[in-house]
Amino acid sequence: MQGKGLITIVAIVLGLICLNELLPTWYASKIEKQATAIAGDNPEKYQKEIARLSKDTLNLGFTELYYTKAKDKEMKLGLDLKGGINVLLEINQRDLVNDLTNYSTNPILIEALNKTDEVQKNSTKSYIDNFFVEFDAVNKAKGANLKLADPEIFGNTNLSEIKFNTTDEQVESIIKRRIDLSVGTAFEVIRTRIDKMGAVQPNVQRVPGTARISVEMPGMKDIDKVKKMLQTSAKLQFWEVQQVPEVASYFQTLTTAVSTKGDSIGIAKNINFLSLLQLDKLQSNGVANVKLSDTAKVNKIINSKIAKSLRPANIKYTQFMWGYKPESTDTNSLVLYAIKGNINQKAPVDGAVETASIGYDDLSRVVVDMQMDSKGAKEWKTLTERNVGRPVAVTLDNRVYTAPNVVGAIPNGRTQISGNFSQEEAKELVDVLGAGKLPAGAKVVQATQVGPSLGQESIDAGVISFSIAFLIIIAYIIFYYGGAGVYAVIAMIINLFYIFGIMDSGDFTLTLPGIAGIVLSMAMAVDTNVIIYERTKEELFAGKGILEAYKDGFKHALNAIIDGHLTMILTAVVLFFFGTGPIKGFALTLLIGAVMTLFTSILLSRVMIFHRLNKGKGLSVWTPPTKNLFRNTWIDFIGKRKYSYIFSTILTIICVGSMFINGFKYGIDFTGGRNYVVRFDKDVNAEDIEHSLIKVFSTADGKNSSVEAKTFGNDRQLKISTDYLIDDESLKADQTIEQKLFDGLKQNLPSGITLEDFKSADKDHAGIVSSEKVGPTVADDIQLHGTLAVVAALAGIFIYILVRFRKWQFSLGAVAALLHDAIIILGAFSLFHTVMPFNMEINQDFIAAILTVLGYSINDTVIIFDRIREYLREKKALTLSGLFDDSISSTLGRTFNTSFTTILVILAIFIFGGDNLRGFMFAMLIGIAFGTYSSIFIASAIAYDFLKTGKEEEVHGKTSTTKEVLASK
Repeated sequence: MQGKGLITIVAIVLGLICLNELLPTWYASKIEKQATAIAGDNPEKYQKEIARLSKDTLNLGFTELYYTKAKDKEMKLGLDLKGGINVLLEINQRDLVNDLTNYSTNPILIEALNKTDEVQKNSTKSYIDNFFVEFDAVNKAKGANLKLADPEIFGNTNLSEIKFNTTDEQVESIIKRRIDLSVGTAFEVIRTRIDKMGAVQPNVQRVPGTARISVEMPGMKDIDKVKKMLQTSAKLQFWEVQQVPEVASYFQTLTTAVSTKGDSIGIAKNINFLSLLQLDKLQSNGVANVKLSDTAKVNKIINSKIAKSLRPANIKYTQFMWGYKPESTDTNSLVLYAIKGNINQKAPVDGAVETASIGYDDLSRVVVDMQMDSKGAKEWKTLTERNVGRPVAVTLDNRVYTAPNVVGAIPNGRTQISGNFSQEEAKELVDVLGAGKLPAGAKVVQATQVGPSLGQESIDAGVISFSIAFLIIIAYIIFYYGGAGVYAVIAMIINLFYIFGIMDSGDFTLTLPGIAGIVLSMAMAVDTNVIIYERTKEELFAGKGILEAYKDGFKHALNAIIDGHLTMILTAVVLFFFGTGPIKGFALTLLIGAVMTLFTSILLSRVMIFHRLNKGKGLSVWTPPTKNLFRNTWIDFIGKRKYSYIFSTILTIICVGSMFINGFKYGIDFTGGRNYVVRFDKDVNAEDIEHSLIKVFSTADGKNSSVEAKTFGNDRQLKISTDYLIDDESLKADQTIEQKLFDGLKQNLPSGITLEDFKSADKDHAGIVSSEKVGPTVADDIQLHGTLAVVAALAGIFIYILVRFRKWQFSLGAVAALLHDAIIILGAFSLFHTVMPFNMEINQDFIAAILTVLGYSINDTVIIFDRIREYLREKKALTLSGLFDDSISSTLGRTFNTSFTTILVILAIFIFGGDNLRGFMFAMLIGIAFGTYSSIFIASAIAYDFLKTGKEEEVHGKTSTTKEVLASK
């Protein structure tokens, strides 16, 4: 065999690289197992053992291994396998635009920004693109003829590159570039903050084409702390403060308004607003001292349209802000401050901190000492000079940390924050300030939290399902192909080793869907070997010697294998570029697996087989029970195609009808909302839980928000979904929902459990084991990307089939079969989502399943079409119908073996792979079954009907001899 030396060298070099990459993972795992064996469940003892064992070094000659370095280089595990937190941050682009316009108050600009905010809620375009569209529309509607380069828009001192004659197109380009640079700055700040949090193997990435940053932190548990650290702008602001005499009359007016118009505000009329403020208990420079339980009511009142319309001139731009935390003298209340604002709400001193450190005041209380930069020092001096004897507030993200009275002007830019801090709170603030300020505010638009116990359960489920699937493949292929099957198994094991090695060397993250992708790659490897061995069997039955039969078997199988793999690679590429999160992980492993299968099953396997054959040794390609299976099977598929048309039409009508009548259960990644997987210490009734939660999740107007509770895995675990506060992506909203969830479930939870216990459950305790949040704008993007992925895959497959087979009839048949498969899967999810005991949501995983099925189905179709193309050249004496029947019948062995092994593999994952994969695998099961059916009865039948000339007599049979002329087609 030509090139066998090169193939062997490549295989050895690739193997050594993979070995070198995987050794650190093995060594780190070895050390951790030793530490666990000694320390048990004692975390302090475990850390001591790790520290002790870390001093050891393993010298392998070509490399030295020690724990710290090995831990840094070990294979990354996704959240679903390790537990941890993943958040998607979005930088506030309105803030960026305001900054670039130097906080202009031009009414056209303000209106355009307001309209952009509304449009953005249901748009998949970037904020800045929508802004330019809205600005142009408002500009024309007002007849203002403003240019973007106008001094009141972007032509200010902040943007020196914009001149009076710069065109709108040039300004748009400049602004987009500046915003991209600002997001890049935010990315660096976020990465620095994460380093300070001590996260192990964090993954921080910018999402291309957006102002979003994806942050994955395996092993982290405190999601509130993570959100707070990442969302904080670190932009300290210093404001003048208004006091009670300046707002007293306004509060009195509001009290009267509530008593008469409370219903329209969403507040009971009998509430006395003044009594809520507890002015008699005020001990600071605030304007109210409100009980924690009443802060929501006060917020609702002062932020209502009625309240804003009643404001007198002296507080028209006043911002009401809460204190950072309760005062030490009254831990059940929060102070409300009146911050003196202005038309553009720009602080007198804004984000000017240069350094920050922990210090102590005269009473040994923890404080944060700060030094401002030169510009900030001048502004701070001016502000303190102007407010001697009056309070000045220090705020961070609209929270007042302190508001002391100014004793005298501060000329050197030094100041101090004293906010009743604990040591840890002060350190967090110093870390945030030290990492640098964000160029704009940030909000979490998507978040996922997986508890460590659930992560371990996922690892166990993944290992079990993978092992069972792999054993099934090994047993079946050796049973069916004998000695040749042993070589196929060896090639698959090497293939598996390469996949893990490449994943590790590329610093890719292994996820549970990724494991599913690897298992399917193994099924593809089986398919490749099946094609080769089935062709080899045909050559042996034709009377050829074993060496020649294997040569021709590899030769004739090559086109079909390449066609099948290229379509699967195309599907994986589409999934990777259009998918997000778990879809990318699945696509990546599928892509690596497809490429490695081509190398190991076609090239490496061939080298090994011919190395044996060239020594004169035999190699069986069957076993006694399988030798003649499908050998003489012939079925008149084309003659029976009308029955398949009728069956598929009826099935399609049922499925489409169900889609219109029953609809679908959409996951939150398509609709937006929050999911919580909650574990209990006893069996619970999902329907009863749902009814009790609906009462808890009521909105301000008294309407109940959507809540769904469904058994997840077993009767002691529920998946709870809600769209309550769907448009509020703040940390406060997350905490409010968790509190309500806790209140609604409390009667079903163990006595004495606290909210903190509930939020961080483990394998031995009840509570939240995983959570997920998806904002509405992210949901829109996921929907769009999912749709684009399916359309792109179908278009790519149509073009590929057209190029490979040179006839549009084949492309039409292939795409029709794929549409048929997609409709059947969608119909199944529509029909059964209310009755199945597992999750059947239409979500990202479902899109991945659809596209994988399309890839598998087209692979199956390509094998049949490839044989039809071969017979068109070799069997010109056959009728077209006979030729199609012969082609399909001759590939039945391959079709059965591939479908059977793939279904067995998917069943193993479905049964043992964990709750998160069950809906995904159910879609795969239906898809593989109907994908096999459609390749034979839909794709081939349609291709036949559009290829035939109409002159052929429909004579069906293996010995049909009427010639069909296709040259004119």
